[in-house]
Amino acid sequence: MTEMLLLSLLALVLSLFLGLVRVLLGPGAGNRMLATQLIGTTGVGMLLLLGSLPGQAALFDVALILALLAAVAAAAFTGVQETRND
Repeated sequence: MTEMLLLSLLALVLSLFLGLVRVLLGPGAGNRMLATQLIGTTGVGMLLLLGSLPGQAALFDVALILALLAAVAAAAFTGVQETRND
Protein backbone atom coordinates (compact mmCIF):
# COMPACT_ATOMS: atom_id res chain seq x y z
CA MET A 1 0.00 0.00 0.00
CA THR A 2 2.74 2.46 0.91
CA GLU A 3 4.69 1.73 -2.26
CA MET A 4 1.63 2.37 -4.41
CA LEU A 5 0.96 5.63 -2.58
CA LEU A 6 4.53 6.78 -3.11
CA LEU A 7 4.46 5.80 -6.77
CA SER A 8 1.21 7.72 -7.27
CA LEU A 9 2.62 10.77 -5.51
CA LEU A 10 5.74 10.60 -7.66
CA ALA A 11 3.63 10.55 -10.82
CA LEU A 12 1.65 13.55 -9.56
CA VAL A 13 4.83 15.46 -8.73
CA LEU A 14 6.05 14.80 -12.27
CA SER A 15 2.74 16.11 -13.62
CA LEU A 16 3.05 19.15 -11.37
CA PHE A 17 6.56 19.85 -12.67
CA LEU A 18 5.49 19.51 -16.32
CA GLY A 19 2.56 21.86 -15.70
CA LEU A 20 4.89 24.39 -14.14
CA VAL A 21 7.16 24.19 -17.18
CA ARG A 22 4.13 24.82 -19.43
CA VAL A 23 3.12 27.84 -17.35
CA LEU A 24 6.58 29.33 -17.69
CA LEU A 25 7.12 28.50 -21.37
CA GLY A 26 3.55 28.42 -22.69
CA PRO A 27 3.02 30.21 -25.98
CA GLY A 28 -0.27 31.84 -25.02
CA ALA A 29 -2.55 32.78 -22.17
CA GLY A 30 -4.91 29.87 -22.87
CA ASN A 31 -2.13 27.32 -22.63
CA ARG A 32 -0.90 28.88 -19.41
CA MET A 33 -4.40 28.77 -17.91
CA LEU A 34 -4.81 25.11 -18.83
CA ALA A 35 -1.47 24.36 -17.22
CA THR A 36 -2.60 26.23 -14.11
CA GLN A 37 -5.73 24.07 -14.05
CA LEU A 38 -3.50 21.00 -14.34
CA ILE A 39 -1.46 22.21 -11.37
CA GLY A 40 -4.65 22.74 -9.35
CA THR A 41 -6.02 19.32 -10.24
CA THR A 42 -2.69 17.69 -9.44
CA GLY A 43 -2.62 19.47 -6.10
CA VAL A 44 -6.10 18.16 -5.32
CA GLY A 45 -5.00 14.64 -6.22
CA MET A 46 -1.93 14.89 -4.03
CA LEU A 47 -3.96 16.18 -1.10
CA LEU A 48 -6.49 13.38 -1.51
CA LEU A 49 -3.74 10.78 -1.54
CA LEU A 50 -2.09 12.29 1.51
CA GLY A 51 -5.49 12.55 3.21
CA SER A 52 -5.81 8.79 3.09
CA LEU A 53 -2.94 8.48 5.58
CA PRO A 54 -3.97 7.99 9.20
CA GLY A 55 -4.54 11.24 11.08
CA GLN A 56 -4.63 13.41 7.95
CA ALA A 57 -8.39 13.62 7.33
CA ALA A 58 -8.32 17.45 7.31
CA LEU A 59 -6.53 17.32 3.96
CA PHE A 60 -9.81 16.25 2.33
CA ASP A 61 -11.27 19.63 3.28
CA VAL A 62 -8.22 21.45 1.94
CA ALA A 63 -8.52 19.51 -1.34
CA LEU A 64 -12.16 20.55 -1.66
CA ILE A 65 -11.29 24.21 -1.13
CA LEU A 66 -8.46 24.01 -3.68
CA ALA A 67 -10.83 22.45 -6.24
CA LEU A 68 -13.36 25.24 -5.68
CA LEU A 69 -10.67 27.91 -6.04
CA ALA A 70 -9.47 26.35 -9.29
CA ALA A 71 -13.01 26.44 -10.69
CA VAL A 72 -13.40 30.10 -9.72
CA ALA A 73 -10.04 30.92 -11.31
CA ALA A 74 -11.08 29.25 -14.57
CA ALA A 75 -14.36 31.17 -14.61
CA ALA A 76 -12.55 34.44 -13.93
CA PHE A 77 -10.04 33.77 -16.70
CA THR A 78 -12.85 33.02 -19.14
CA GLY A 79 -14.57 36.28 -18.24
CA VAL A 80 -11.37 38.27 -18.71
CA GLN A 81 -10.70 36.62 -22.07
CA GLU A 82 -14.24 37.37 -23.28
CA THR A 83 -13.97 41.05 -22.38
CA ARG A 84 -10.53 41.27 -23.96
CA ASN A 85 -11.81 39.83 -27.27
CA ASP A 86 -14.79 42.23 -27.47
